[in-house]
Amino acid sequence: MATAMFSVAVVSGQAPPVDFTQKVAPVIEQNCIGCHSVPIGALPAFTARQALVDAKVIVPGKAADSPFYKVLLVGEGAPNAMPPSGPRLANRELRAIQRWIDGGADWPAGATLSKPVQAASNGNEHETVRQIRERILAHASQAGAAKMEPYEVTIPNTTVSYKMVPVAAGTFEMGSPDSDPNHKSDEQPQHKVSVGPFWMQSHEVTWDEYRLFMFANQGGEIAHKDGLVDGVSRPTRPYVEMSFGMGIDGYPAISMTQHAANKYAEWLSARTGEFYRLPTEAEWEYACRAGATTPYFFGSDDSQLGDYAWYSANAEGKYQKVATRKPNPWGLYDMLGNVEEWTLDQYAPYHEGEETNPWVQSRTAYPQSVRGGSWHDGPAACRCSARVASSPSWKRQDPQLPKSIWYHTDAQWLGFRLIRPAGVPSAEEMYKYWNNGVEHDEQ
Repeated sequence: MATAMFSVAVVSGQAPPVDFTQKVAPVIEQNCIGCHSVPIGALPAFTARQALVDAKVIVPGKAADSPFYKVLLVGEGAPNAMPPSGPRLANRELRAIQRWIDGGADWPAGATLSKPVQAASNGNEHETVRQIRERILAHASQAGAAKMEPYEVTIPNTTVSYKMVPVAAGTFEMGSPDSDPNHKSDEQPQHKVSVGPFWMQSHEVTWDEYRLFMFANQGGEIAHKDGLVDGVSRPTRPYVEMSFGMGIDGYPAISMTQHAANKYAEWLSARTGEFYRLPTEAEWEYACRAGATTPYFFGSDDSQLGDYAWYSANAEGKYQKVATRKPNPWGLYDMLGNVEEWTLDQYAPYHEGEETNPWVQSRTAYPQSVRGGSWHDGPAACRCSARVASSPSWKRQDPQLPKSIWYHTDAQWLGFRLIRPAGVPSAEEMYKYWNNGVEHDEQ
């Protein structure tokens, strides 16, 4: 068994409790109940706790001695691996199972499990992604070859819309030169990067858009149920009002984790039939610069920043409505200021040499790269090349234990926007984009 691939700093029998209903039951239902809703040989059905304890399939307080947990650690494709058809459970799911058993395997009285109705026929996320890709390809064939022109999308069965701006393929110098008086070491060495064509949302994702994903069964979803859309993971209910009183209608959504932004991209892809993901750092900076080589896309004079960005000098201590400052030359609003924006990359040093479509895939939960500056930043932090590394401190006030994978309660200046690449990637690539940062999360 490949136990070395997975480690958690928990002492057996001393793990803090895990919410069975929210963290454990969905994993068992989606990955086990398909085969184990009835007894198989000496194995009882995986539908109630006592039978599993009596059969010593689960040993409360001792995950390492529990056959149920141990078979989940077996490498995909190996004999006795579970789920037998793969893929191996995500590390966050394995952690939840381990901590739940080590904490006593609490199972609320009367709680039973059943196989959920899902879009994915075998109940795993890879199958859901494959089906989303089929929907995207079908939508593309019906719509015909997409031209690299601006267009507007109304989210199906809602009145909520957003605009997509084309960004042609090109090459640019990524990072800051020594001539930039505000350059930082993590913006160097400046190096040549080429990116492919894509569309980018003209402004940051707003609460109007994000709340459709954040709260299930809203608006048209009630009257127009979609099993494939429902199959995408969504945030738990937040513990606090997530706009922090700064405004909802027309304002940027904030304080989500990179994982939440990735899952929104998956949800929106399923809902619209268009493939969306976060931009890489290179794509983000290329789109922000809009052909400029100066610190700002409008030049080097930061006295002009207020015309294009909400920042510390004009934002009055809060974010502002999107697209209310001037856009950059390519028609993109709020690339600088208002809220910082997630990218798809792990925060990592730059290196010499030319690159084409670079992506530093995340192997740990922190740090990830954030761009653009925000309403509480000064001009130096709002330059096109400025970088920020995400931090666990951004969820310091989160009362959930373990800290939520969905919310950064202390990052009230953090948002995102999505891109739509001109080409449709494989299902395997889509899965990696939409599970970036948690697929290999060992923290």
